[in-house]
Amino acid sequence: MKKFLLLALISMFAIVAAACSSDKDSSSGSSDGEKDTSSDKPIIIKFSHVTAIDSVKGKAADRFAELVAEKTDGKAKVEVYPSSQLYGDADELDALVSGNVHMIAPSVTKMVKLDPRWQYVDMPFLFENQEHAHKFFESDVAQTILNSDQLKNNDIMGLAFWENGFKHFSNNKHEMKAPEDLKGLKFRAQAGKVLESQFNALKAGSATISFGETYAALQQGTVDGQENTFNNFDTQKYSEVQKYLTVSEHGRLDYGIFVNKTFWEGMPEDIRAQVEEALKEATELEWQLANDENEASFENIKNSGKVEVTELTEEERQKFVDALQPVYDEFSDDITPELLDGIRDLK
Repeated sequence: MKKFLLLALISMFAIVAAACSSDKDSSSGSSDGEKDTSSDKPIIIKFSHVTAIDSVKGKAADRFAELVAEKTDGKAKVEVYPSSQLYGDADELDALVSGNVHMIAPSVTKMVKLDPRWQYVDMPFLFENQEHAHKFFESDVAQTILNSDQLKNNDIMGLAFWENGFKHFSNNKHEMKAPEDLKGLKFRAQAGKVLESQFNALKAGSATISFGETYAALQQGTVDGQENTFNNFDTQKYSEVQKYLTVSEHGRLDYGIFVNKTFWEGMPEDIRAQVEEALKEATELEWQLANDENEASFENIKNSGKVEVTELTEEERQKFVDALQPVYDEFSDDITPELLDGIRDLK
C-alpha cells in the first residue's frame, strides 16, 4: 500500500509540473513564436495640474497629450488630471518627488521652498514686456534654475515655462496713477516675502488669501484690492467687486513644467525625444492661448462699463519702478545678481 501511495504522489507531481510548464510556455508566446504583447503597453505619463479643463493650462495640457499619442504612435500616453483631481497646490510637488505623478505645472513660486531664486517672478518691473519674458524662457539663463542642483537633488527636472501673463493692480477705492495712490489700501496677495515687501514699499497692506476666496474677500471689504492678470480678473468676475484697474505690468504669473527626473531619464531616448517635441509644440500653443485670452479679457473689462481703466505713461511707470527699488535692495542677494542681471540683459 505504501508503495502504491508513493507512486501515486510521484505521478501527481509530474502532472502538476507539466501543467506549470505548459502555462509558462503559453504566457511567453505561442508555438509559432509570437512575442508577449505586454511589452507593447504604452509608457504612461501622469500629468497633474490644478486648473480647469477649459483654462489655458488645461487646454495646453490636453493638446500635449494628443501630440504625444500622435508623435510616439501610441508608445507613450499622457494621462491628464486637471482641477486638482489627484493632488492640489499643497501636495503636488511631494507627489512628483515620490513618483506618484510624473509631471506637474505649478506656479513657479511653488519652487521657492527648493530654490529661493524662483522668487524672480515676483520682482517688480523685472520684465519689460511679453517678448522679454519669452526670451528669458528660452534662454541659457532660464536653464540655470530649470536644471539647478537644488531641483536635481530632489529628483526633479524643469522642462519648460508656461505663462499666465503680467499682473496689474486693482482696487475699489480710487484711481491709481502714482505710488502714493496705493498708500493705506489693503491688497490680496499670494504668499511670499517678495510680495509682502512690494506692498510695504508702496505703504500698502497685504493679506495672503487663497485664489478661490479672493472674490468674497473683495466683496466683503476684507481687502480693498488685488493684483492679477487680465484673464484672471475677467474670468473671476472681479469687475463686479472692483472699480479701478491700473495697467501696471509690475509682476508676472508663470508656470513651470516639472517632471520626475528618474522617470524621465528612464524613458527610451527615442520616445523621450518625441515627447519633448510634443511639449515644445504644446508650449507654443500655451503662450499663444495666454496672449489671446488676456487680450480678449482686457477688452471685456474695458467694455463692461463697471471698471475705470488707467494706462500708465512711461513717466508714471518709472515712478513705480523707483518706489519699488527697496525690494531689490532686500532680495537681490537671495535671487542672486547673476540671475537678475541675466534677465535684464535679455531686454
